[in-house]
Amino acid sequence: MGAFLDKPKTEKHSAHGEGNGLRYGLSSMQGWRVEMEDAHTAVVGLPHGLTDWSFFAVYDGHAGSRVANYCSGHLLEHILSEDFSSGSASVEGVKDGIRSGFLTIDEYMRSFSDLRQGLDRSGSTAVCVLLSPTHLYFINCGDSRAVLSRDTKVGFSTQDHKPCNPREKERIQNAGGSVMIQRVNGSLAVSRALGDYDYKCVHGKGPTEQLVSPEPEVCVLERAAEGDEFVVLACDGIWDVMSNEELCEFVRSRLLVCEDLEKVCNSVVDTCLHKGSRDNMSVVVVCLPGAPKISEEAVKKEEELDKYLESRVEELLGNCGEGGVPDLVSVLRSIATVNIPNLPPGGGLASKRSVIEAVYNRLNPHREEEGACAGGEEESEEGGGSTAAHLLEALRQFRLHHRGQYHSVLEESLATYHLRGESTADGTGEGTRTLDDDSDGQQQPASPPSPPSPPPSPATAKPEARKDAPAPEADPFSD
Repeated sequence: MGAFLDKPKTEKHSAHGEGNGLRYGLSSMQGWRVEMEDAHTAVVGLPHGLTDWSFFAVYDGHAGSRVANYCSGHLLEHILSEDFSSGSASVEGVKDGIRSGFLTIDEYMRSFSDLRQGLDRSGSTAVCVLLSPTHLYFINCGDSRAVLSRDTKVGFSTQDHKPCNPREKERIQNAGGSVMIQRVNGSLAVSRALGDYDYKCVHGKGPTEQLVSPEPEVCVLERAAEGDEFVVLACDGIWDVMSNEELCEFVRSRLLVCEDLEKVCNSVVDTCLHKGSRDNMSVVVVCLPGAPKISEEAVKKEEELDKYLESRVEELLGNCGEGGVPDLVSVLRSIATVNIPNLPPGGGLASKRSVIEAVYNRLNPHREEEGACAGGEEESEEGGGSTAAHLLEALRQFRLHHRGQYHSVLEESLATYHLRGESTADGTGEGTRTLDDDSDGQQQPASPPSPPSPPPSPATAKPEARKDAPAPEADPFSD
């Protein structure tokens, strides 16, 4: 299916800002996915006289990033073009402007030549919060999600738009479609999205009556100056492994020990990666005036927890004996077998992976090939360093090229090696190579040709191995 990388891309895009009595941070990570398809918007102080308003959004693209990226730069201007101002707009007027903005941008993007001609079939969910001095406007189209933490608990959450929801299913069937394996026509896993024009071409039906609707659901809450703590916007790569309550508890626990909202958001995406998320991950945290403040007691407990974990790693590596140094996975599993007090709620041991890994790497003298690669000392092939590096790369390529047939192909390769070895002993062959050199000097495994790939399924969107491909193996302590 080709939807996943051999290892996750963990580089992050992070940012922060403040204004209008708010502080915000954001972070995004590509993770295991082959392409980064998420985008976001963060604007404090809006044009058209709305200087005391703010807007934040997360867009989760599928089948490409075209729609998500365009929306991140232009959805807000389409909403504001509906002409409401801070002095005259009623709550209902703002809601109407938001709805019109979504429908307008969706129709506008349809005119893009690559989308119109079917060269790009991308779509995107959108989850947003528009903050006025008096109200919170939660805007949702798809299965990304927003939650409000109020009075130390989940005070509000948007509802995901899934094809199996009764209201969504009825619209899909009325448009001549069906819901199979919880997908639109057995293919698309969301029932509302921007873009996805393959699902918006039913004659005689309006834009909100199509198989996939661009209409957002808008919910309005009056702001509570004392009780409102923070808003979290995140794509489903976050919600796949954390519930509303878990994420709010985790964010609150981080705010008690860290003022840097970029670090808080980075901690969220790292923790979700270690909990087993296999999707792109994006999160925005908007702190309201009632957000938790740094707690000396919480900071002290956090420091004690880190010291305890460091001592456990030191103990495990110090008592390895003749069995040799345990690998990192074994260390993690050993630590996970005991009850550890004061782990961050919602994050658990997964949120402390970086602490454990840092100590392990410092104490383990045999950690991952640092001698040849990180140490900067290139050994000759006779010394074994270069050979080891080539072998590791060849094995990595071997696993990539033979997914699903890994064991059988490996057995054949080993059998080939054995036969070549016997041939050499008789003086009839080389017998020393298990790898064949290709034209550019890269070594590749000697193996039979792979069977042809099946033809690609009809194009369309979120299903493309987002939900139905096998996930990379999660960390041993993931939930």
